[in-house]
Amino acid sequence: MKVRSSFLILCFFLASFVWAQSGPIPPPATPSGAEGQSGLTRSYRAGATPSTRFQNSNRYNELIKDGKLYLSLQDAIALALENNLDIELERYGPRMADTDLWRAQAGSLLRGVPLSVQEGPQGTGGPVETPPGSAPPLTPSSSTILDTSVNQAQTDLSIYGSTPLSNGTAVPSFDPVLIGLVGPAYSDTPQSNEAQSGYGFLVEHSMGENLGFEEGFSSGAFLNLGYTSLRQSYNNGELSYNPYTASSLGLTLTQPLLQGFGRGLNRRFIRIAKNNERISDLVFRQQLISTISNIIRLYWDLVSLNQDVQVKRDSLTLAEKLLSDNKVHVEVGTLAPLEVLRAEAETAQARQALSNSESLVLEQELILKNSLTRTGTADPQIAAVRIVPTDHIEVPESEQLPTLEEFAATALRNRPDLEAGQVQIDNTQMALKGSRNALLPSLNLVASVQGNGLAGPVNTYTIPGVAFTPIVDPNLVGGYGTALSQVFRGRFPDYGLALQLDVPLRNRTARSDLARDQLQLRQSEVRLRELQNQVRVQVEAALIALRQARSSYQAAVQTRLLQEKALDDMRQQFEVGVARSYDVILNQRDLAQARSNEVVTQSDYIRARTALDRAIGMTLQNNNVVLDDAFRGQVGRPPSPLPAEQK
Repeated sequence: MKVRSSFLILCFFLASFVWAQSGPIPPPATPSGAEGQSGLTRSYRAGATPSTRFQNSNRYNELIKDGKLYLSLQDAIALALENNLDIELERYGPRMADTDLWRAQAGSLLRGVPLSVQEGPQGTGGPVETPPGSAPPLTPSSSTILDTSVNQAQTDLSIYGSTPLSNGTAVPSFDPVLIGLVGPAYSDTPQSNEAQSGYGFLVEHSMGENLGFEEGFSSGAFLNLGYTSLRQSYNNGELSYNPYTASSLGLTLTQPLLQGFGRGLNRRFIRIAKNNERISDLVFRQQLISTISNIIRLYWDLVSLNQDVQVKRDSLTLAEKLLSDNKVHVEVGTLAPLEVLRAEAETAQARQALSNSESLVLEQELILKNSLTRTGTADPQIAAVRIVPTDHIEVPESEQLPTLEEFAATALRNRPDLEAGQVQIDNTQMALKGSRNALLPSLNLVASVQGNGLAGPVNTYTIPGVAFTPIVDPNLVGGYGTALSQVFRGRFPDYGLALQLDVPLRNRTARSDLARDQLQLRQSEVRLRELQNQVRVQVEAALIALRQARSSYQAAVQTRLLQEKALDDMRQQFEVGVARSYDVILNQRDLAQARSNEVVTQSDYIRARTALDRAIGMTLQNNNVVLDDAFRGQVGRPPSPLPAEQK
């Protein structure tokens, strides 16, 4: 009998377990490690998460030649996609959103997804324009270098506000649960009336078996299936059956009719979780735009700083030539010794300006290397290598740009932060279903059905001195199988149908939560409109800056050409003794400033172009960034070939 009981329990357990395992399983939250999980124990094992990688990609080594990193803009972008830690950090966001979907499909509350974006270091900022007659800029202080290379701002894409929304009506648990309890029991109880049982104590041996199955459904219904079996034996002569087995199998279904009713209500967290997956993808895109825009700016700043170094070298060469010429003139007696001192002072100033510019290049390379690698300068090879940009800034004489309205429409269509804001508002509106539903009274329809059974052998215990003849029903004589047969045949059924009503008389918590959530929705709508207005301002400002930068560059080129001609004229006058050495020095300064300002206006143009691409959300498309490559951290295109002289 006990063997048959244990066998039935085992079958019930396995059948319920296999049924639960055969339900729909969402895709794994991680792209690797979880695919191989199968079998009966998969629900009790965590999926493998991808391991962290701190080694630089092979592309980095392929671009190094003779201790120099020859870097095109496309190579810099590819290195960032493969190695930048801000992008690597954001790759976990979509995977976290997948785990939240698992929770929602189980009927649990969501944990949320990250919504912050790292903006990246500002860098040294490129060369600085100086007005005519002023001294060249000095190297920034150490505190300035620290701020530009280490400190990074964060952009929060959340428009929810600081207070979370209320949870609303509770969602039933969609994950089925199997509950089991099997165990023997023994009791020995003294009796106050010995005549009742014939003994001064009552001894009970029992074996209890309880199995239950619970699951919630999208309609709000909750199913409880329970099986109970209890085998008891007593030293009691008044029982008709001893030992006996009492069994029951019951099903109770509770269906909410007001609060908690409806598929749309109870699946709202699943839809929100799916929206959060979309938001995580948008946050990842926004991180790509932020990082790639930052890399582009750092790269072109390095190009401009290298150009400025060349300008400073040319200025030093002119100053040294003037010093050499003045010394010759002093030796032959055609020039006062004071002019040599002036030329030496100008040479020292030009040398200082060159040193300042070279320091800025080193600082910019340091910042760029840290952004393009996983190890930073902790790798001795990366610390020692010098970056040689292979691309140059080109400023078109004229551009056929779309109108402001066309640019604004492109931004509203392409900006991931705007789309993420709209999806967050959609989530808020779905969450409001729970807040509204919580206002309703609780009215549940409870239906239950249960089959009962009882069986056992005729009691053989006798009460001393008492003649007792038990009343026996032949249908109840038997064992465990007889009781189980009665249960499934419905020999002794119980039926029940009831309405359960709970009415809160004031309901202030639910009313407060709904009012608060509605106010937060209005705040979110205002924040989204504010963001849309800011986007339009960003687009217009970038467009103005682009036009102004191109105009300034054209003026700077014209100024440099005129200064070159003026210096040539002044040197000729100096050679024939008409002009002073000081006049030549002033013209050399003016030419150096004109050349530096030309470089600065080039840098301003490319910065404005980069800012415009980011403002309209076209950074990734205009720089050939493939989202799948970015998410994998492996760019398909090969590195750019080295310059011909370095092959």
